[in-house]
Amino acid sequence: MPQALRNILKNEPVEASAPCRIDMGGTLDISSFYFPLRHYQPCTVNIALNLRTHVKLLPYTRGRIKISSRGFKSAEYPLENVPMTHPLGLMFAVVSYFGEDGIEVIVNSTSPPQSGLGGSSAAAVALIGAYLKGLPKEKIKKKDIALLAHAIEGSVAGVPCGIQDQLAAAYGGIHAWHWLGDGDGVSFRKRSIVKKREYKKFENRLLLAYCGIPHDSKQVNQKWVSQFMAGRFRDKWIEIIDCTRAFSDALSRGEIGAAADWMNRETAIRKRMTPEVLDPVGRQLVASATKIGCGARFTGAGGGGCIWALGESREIHRLKDRWVSILSKHPTAKLLNVDIASEGLMVK
Repeated sequence: MPQALRNILKNEPVEASAPCRIDMGGTLDISSFYFPLRHYQPCTVNIALNLRTHVKLLPYTRGRIKISSRGFKSAEYPLENVPMTHPLGLMFAVVSYFGEDGIEVIVNSTSPPQSGLGGSSAAAVALIGAYLKGLPKEKIKKKDIALLAHAIEGSVAGVPCGIQDQLAAAYGGIHAWHWLGDGDGVSFRKRSIVKKREYKKFENRLLLAYCGIPHDSKQVNQKWVSQFMAGRFRDKWIEIIDCTRAFSDALSRGEIGAAADWMNRETAIRKRMTPEVLDPVGRQLVASATKIGCGARFTGAGGGGCIWALGESREIHRLKDRWVSILSKHPTAKLLNVDIASEGLMVK
């Protein structure tokens, strides 16, 4: 039997981190969508950001698990009684999967809680990476970690879950993910659409704002799934696929204006299906972006959280002043740093 992780951590704590992401075409990474829509070649686009979620493993009281995370009250339970329904239930589910007690997990997210940036999925990826680093003879493979994080999250979420967040957290970078729907588990093709040497230049074409209101991804996602399963708005989802593929192709060619236009078309379709996808602050931010010639979209499932914008550097500079003015009227709203994460999961 291998040495208990608790004893290993006494000699050397383990730390890991994974990036959050902004996205285009989300929801198409849920199997409920990409299987029936496979003939239309669905894809999503992720831009990983160094708003990283950090995880640290420390030794703790034998038989117990303690988890602390910014924005949540710390919780401690015996391993056999960890609650999956707790606000930190995903973290407890990951801990339970490995079955090692006497562990303290400290989660430090540099993104706002429930901001729609995929922070919980990034935390799960980082936590799995930390466990695998600490356990002897375990190999750290990014694809396997992303798939495991997705499977665990799906087992406790109570709603269908996509996998774009976990893949962005594991791999980093700027990628289009093509969902093949071939029946062989979660089958996808990864395509880099902006070269790493272009990241710094590309950052000047992005803007990211937190609206100051935490989002509830379950509510909007569940509505989209329910509508789709009932046969409603199928034509709109096919349009969303077209928008996302065109956005991806435009970005890969460096056609920022065209990519922004496709972004706005996709956002408009989502608003028609679910007006609540933008909260009042989000509506103001999107309207100001489109008026100035930039693209704008909610992150994740919207309904609060963050809005991101894409445009040429000159337009983004003008938009920044307008967004600062809008956000200044809301005490918890703010601009967030846009620093593209060339690396995904990092373990030390």
